[in-house]
Order: sequence, then structure tokens, then C-alpha cells
Amino acid sequence: MTAHWNGYHSALATHIEQYLRAKRAMGCKFACEGRQLRLLDRFLAERGIDKIDVIDGACLQAFLDSRHRTNPRSYNNLLGDVRRLFDWIVGQQMLPASPLVAKAKPQRARRIPFLFSPEVIRRLLALARALPDNSRAPQRGITYEMIFALLASLGLRVGEVAGLQWGDVDLEREVLEISNTKFGKDRLVPFGPKLAARLREYRLERERQGRICTGAHHLFSWNGRTPISTNSIRNTFRDDLLPQLHLTVPPGCFGPHVHGLRHSFAVRTLLGWYRQGIIPSDRLHHLSTFLGHVNPKSTAVYLTITNELLDAANERFESFAPLLAAGGSS
Repeated sequence: MTAHWNGYHSALATHIEQYLRAKRAMGCKFACEGRQLRLLDRFLAERGIDKIDVIDGACLQAFLDSRHRTNPRSYNNLLGDVRRLFDWIVGQQMLPASPLVAKAKPQRARRIPFLFSPEVIRRLLALARALPDNSRAPQRGITYEMIFALLASLGLRVGEVAGLQWGDVDLEREVLEISNTKFGKDRLVPFGPKLAARLREYRLERERQGRICTGAHHLFSWNGRTPISTNSIRNTFRDDLLPQLHLTVPPGCFGPHVHGLRHSFAVRTLLGWYRQGIIPSDRLHHLSTFLGHVNPKSTAVYLTITNELLDAANERFESFAPLLAAGGSS
């Protein structure tokens, strides 16, 4: 069982706290960064390092090695968090120079995410609805069915779905209010009549069990007081549902995971634009806003090239080719 965290205690404790406060004051959540720096703080405290000027390159390399990050991307993320902390400390003139000398590990060509087809998503929702209740999770089936329907239909982040309250759901206007997202932004996410019908059915089933479905009450909660955790959602997908889907992962793809539903939504949107004759670059900022990204560059990461997209793009090019050959324009 993981011990309860009770604050920073190393020679860097004050500096880490000031660094995180400064970043969060600028609108950064820095939740992941905070967890990474807890690891560094604990490492230093356990080794009795009580002065900041004793921390050298060898010490920091020992910390990085102690985490056993064999995946280059994971290692580099941890390294980056440590580097940015010491760069900030140097900028505050608390150290003359950063002691960090470790280099980033080379990364292989990035594998593309597994994309869920509409048929696979339908099977996923059916399997979720069939999940049995247990003593701590009443109405488990309809709850997870609704969770995965929102993730797949709207491309929401897992944390955004887990944090939804009934007051965020407007079934009259068919819109969700997503608050305090990854970048500290709020946004409105419209949805269609099919998802609205699912939400109404889910609310009715919850009310039949005596649950309050208004205001600040959580959309997804086992006990009525706290929301279902993001880890519970991921674990249910990985352990209970994914094995039943019997999916074949194409070469060059990494295995299916919950965040792949968000990737799949973005790619389906792009494919729909191609088929409607819409130029994707003209609409990319719309998708960026819908997904809650700061700019379209972040959205572009989600747009994995698939055979369907290539076929749609080729068809669009072929429709323009005769005009271009004749010197015309569209």
C-alpha cells in the first residue's frame, strides 16, 4: 500500500514548493510535475542530503537511475522536470549554475496509437453495460457504459469525465460545461440527440436508486460523495473490458488504452471533413477548441494518418486534378 504523502522534507523542499506555487500562479496545474518532484525530494531526504550545494551531477544521475525508467520517453520526461526545477532555481539566483549534467536518451520512431473503429466502440459499450455490480460499485454496468460513451463520442480526457457534476450537464441545450481542464480553461462541449438520450436514461436509472442528479453531485460516483477515480476507469478498461475485445494490434501501433478513444475521435472528425469536402486546415482550430487544446499544434498530434484518411485525401485530390491540369481552380 502506498504511504500517504505528507509534504516535502529534503534540502530542496522550500525551493520545490516555491517553484510549484510560481508555476501554478501562472495557470499551470503541474500535478504530474509535482508528483515527479516528490520522488526527487524523497530520494534526497532518504540519503540525508541536507544542503542544496551538496547536490551535484552524480547525485542527480543516481536519482534518475533509481527510477528504472527503461522507456526513453518516460526517462526524458522525468529528466525534463528536474532540469526545469534547477533552471528556475538558478534563475532565482539560489544557485550559480545547475548541477544537472544528465543527457536525454535517444527516442526511437514513435509508434502510432491504436484507433478504435465505431464497431469496436459499440462492442466496448455493450461489454461495459454487462459489467456486474459489486459491494462497493452499485450500478457498475450503466455507469461505465456512460463513462466510455462520453470518452468515445466527445473525445474528452479521462479526468474531465471523472470530474463531471450534474450541474455541468445541460440536457435542454445538449451541452456539457467542462471546467478547470488541463490548461486551466473552461469550455462548452455540445453533444447530439443520441448521447442526450443516453444521459437521460442514465439519470433516470440513477434516480430510481435514490441518487441525487442535480447541482454539484457527481455524475459518476459509487458512494455519492466522491467521484470515481481516473485510475479506476483506466483499470476497468484494461483489466475487465480490453481482454474481452480480442483486438489485433497492427504493426507499428502501441497497445489499446483509454486515451486512444480521444485519438480515435479526432481522426474520425478529420475523416468526416474529408468526406464532406471540407478542407481540414480550415477547421482544425474548431477541433482544437472542442478538445480543449491551447493551439492547433497540440491537436495535430492526435491526427494519425490511416488508410481511410489517405483514401479520402486521394479522392479529394483526384476531384481537383482535372481542374488543375486544365489551369482551372475550385
